[in-house]
Amino acid sequence: MPATPTPIALLADALGVSQQDLLRLLHASTSTAYDPTLVALTVEEAARRPSVGRTTMYALLASGEIPSVTVGRLRRIPAEALNDYVAARTRLTRSTVALAA
Repeated sequence: MPATPTPIALLADALGVSQQDLLRLLHASTSTAYDPTLVALTVEEAARRPSVGRTTMYALLASGEIPSVTVGRLRRIPAEALNDYVAARTRLTRSTVALAA
């Protein structure tokens, strides 16, 4: 019995492109859009930068590990705060690894 084609295979065939090209295009269109001109990010935008989920980002905000500001009724995360958070986590990981060695 022949295998049933996947939805991606059917769509690629209908569009006249290879599955690999279609998957590459889908990944490019859904990958993290990085706009270096943004100074303050929404929670969703901020979560995409370090590739964490929205719930994780809200937990980091609630714990104070990543600071945020409110603008009216909107919550925004300074883009630089994400860089600071990742740098601090990197230093912490290095020191933990050094202690273990």
